[in-house]
Amino acid sequence: MKPAETLTDPRARPSPELLLRLYREMLRLRTLDERMMTLQRQGRVGFYGACTGQEAATLASAIALEPSDWIFPALREGGAMLLRGFPLVTYLCQVFGNAGDETKGRQMPSHMASRSVNQVSWSSCIGTQLPQAVGAAMAARIKGDRTVVAAYMGDGATSEGDFHVAMNFAGVFKPPVVFVCQNNHWAISVPTSRQTASESIAVKAVAYGFPGVKVDGNDAVAVYGAVKEAVDRARAGGGPTLVECETYRIGAHSSSDDPTRYRDEREVEVWRKRDPIERLRARLGADGLWTDRQEAELRARLLGEVNAAIAEAEQKPDPPREGLFEDVYSNLPWFLHEQRDEMLAAPPVPRPDAKKIASHRP
Repeated sequence: MKPAETLTDPRARPSPELLLRLYREMLRLRTLDERMMTLQRQGRVGFYGACTGQEAATLASAIALEPSDWIFPALREGGAMLLRGFPLVTYLCQVFGNAGDETKGRQMPSHMASRSVNQVSWSSCIGTQLPQAVGAAMAARIKGDRTVVAAYMGDGATSEGDFHVAMNFAGVFKPPVVFVCQNNHWAISVPTSRQTASESIAVKAVAYGFPGVKVDGNDAVAVYGAVKEAVDRARAGGGPTLVECETYRIGAHSSSDDPTRYRDEREVEVWRKRDPIERLRARLGADGLWTDRQEAELRARLLGEVNAAIAEAEQKPDPPREGLFEDVYSNLPWFLHEQRDEMLAAPPVPRPDAKKIASHRP
């Protein structure tokens, strides 16, 4: 096996219909991220992690999966839930953490998850999802079903022990798992050159006995092809693959980060010219599948959809206070009964009006 095995199955080429759907999903995610970062700056949500510049790596990989497959994400794969049909308003309610959130407002912000679309919540403890994904893939193999598990990570996660534990176990036992590394060159403020001395991240698969491939993570077609072939092989019993998608985080690591403190803006401008959305749009246009009129109509429609969803989600109340005592004990202990009764007897503290806060900001 070559250090970074090339995957070239012609069946892994996306159809025009799939590319058009993927483009719409990528543009919707970009539109959503731009609006949510604005809301965070206005104090209307507490935290947000945008996917800007990495839409191809996130969505072109996720669209290569079947609906029954499971996703164990990192920070920037929330958009895969929308791709798989999760309602936008309910998704936003998880960001707001209000009564419309099916996880009852208990998750950390940008930790969206739902059983309805087979997406597990990630952990801010970097890399912990990787051995969990391998375990889920082993369970699928033992059960004899067709499930493939996608284990996502950033380049920073490859420096964690959990990465090596997961890779070694997967190499030995060959479960149907596909590792997808979004190498965006920055683990918050630490560049990839300080993460590893290897020639790539993909080459690390060699030591564990299964294929690794590096693709242009801003090329949606290349990402889809590599992940689709890896998924098909895993489903057929061929074991794991590590797919490294070389991409770039155009914005900040999160709404809490200031990348100007550690990153040269000239580097950002180089990657901005490789925007995955613009690249896919140019490809669709060259193939006669997309026009400027369609582009303008889609952008207007998506902005309207996102704004309407935000308005609906933001109107929902806080989760009920008594929900704090649910889902832990099947029979609530006496002391928690007392604490719940004491809490309910006290008047609730009113939540600040986020729209009024936003209206007073410059």
